[in-house]
Amino acid sequence: MGRPTLDVEAVQAFVTIADFQSFTRAAEALGTTQGAISVKLKRLEERLGCKLIERTPRLVRLSAQGAVFLNAARDFIAAHERALVALSCECRRFRLGIAEHVAGPEIPTLLARLNERDPALTIEVRLENSRSLLDAFDNGELDAVIVRQEDDHRDGEDLGPEHFGWFAAPGFNQRPGEPLRLAALAPCCGVRDIATRALGGAGIQWSEVFVGGGHAAVMAAVSAGLAVAAFSCRLAPPDTIEVGQRLGLPELPSSRIMLHSTLSDRRSREALRTLAAAYREHRAPKHASAECRPFVSDGWPSNAT
Repeated sequence: MGRPTLDVEAVQAFVTIADFQSFTRAAEALGTTQGAISVKLKRLEERLGCKLIERTPRLVRLSAQGAVFLNAARDFIAAHERALVALSCECRRFRLGIAEHVAGPEIPTLLARLNERDPALTIEVRLENSRSLLDAFDNGELDAVIVRQEDDHRDGEDLGPEHFGWFAAPGFNQRPGEPLRLAALAPCCGVRDIATRALGGAGIQWSEVFVGGGHAAVMAAVSAGLAVAAFSCRLAPPDTIEVGQRLGLPELPSSRIMLHSTLSDRRSREALRTLAAAYREHRAPKHASAECRPFVSDGWPSNAT
C-alpha cells in the first residue's frame, strides 16, 4: 500500500485551526463553515491515521502528532502556493491601515503567514490613529483599514467589540486627595478622549504627567509605575494590571472594531478576511473588565472556541 496523498484544502483547514486555536475563527478566515472544516480535518486525520487536533468545549489544541505535522503542513501549503504563483506571475499589493489602538501582537505573525501562503501578495501596512487612517482611506491612499469605530458610525464590516480598562503597574500608588496621574497620547487620540470624558463625568480630578510620544512610550511610562492609562484590554502592557475598581475609576465604554475596504480581487480579499478573523469575538462579556486580559505571547488569542 502506497503513502497517502494529501488534499490541499484539508491541510489548509488543519493549519488554520492550529493557528487560530479555534474552529469558528478558522472557518471565518477560510470563508466557510465550522462543519465544512471539521469534515476536512476528519478526512485528513483518517488519511494520515492519527489525531491532529484535540477539541474540548473550552479548548482547541494540537495533539502530539499534530505538533509534529504542523511545520511540514505549512511547508506543503507554501509549496502549493509558490507553484500557483509561478504559473500566474501575478504580483499584487494592497495598502492596509491599522489603528495603533487596534493593532495587536498577533499582526506581525499573521502577515508573515499570509506571505508564506501567497508570496505574490505584498501588504503595505500603515499604523496611525483611526481618524487619520479613515481620512487616508476616503482620499484613496489606502485600500483597506481596520480601525476603532468613530463618532460618524460610517458603514463597514463590524469585527467585534473593543473593550477598554484602566491599567497601571502593580506597585502604582495613587496618593489620597491628589489628582489621578494620567499618561495619555496626543490630544487627537480617541482613547484619550474616552478616558478624559469618563473622568470628567465621574467628577474625578486628573493631571497628565506624560503626554505624547506614541503608544509604546505611554506603555513604557505606565509599566514604570509613573501613571495610570486607559488601554484597549487586548493591548495593555503584560506587566500591568487593571486597577479601575481598586482606584474607584469609572467604567470605560466599549467601542467597535470596523473594517473598511475597497478591495475587489479574490486573493487580496481572502488575505484581508484572514486578518479580520483575528479580531472577531463571539462572546459578549458581562462587563468590560472581564475582557481585560492580554493576548498570549505567541500572538494568538487564548482559549478560543
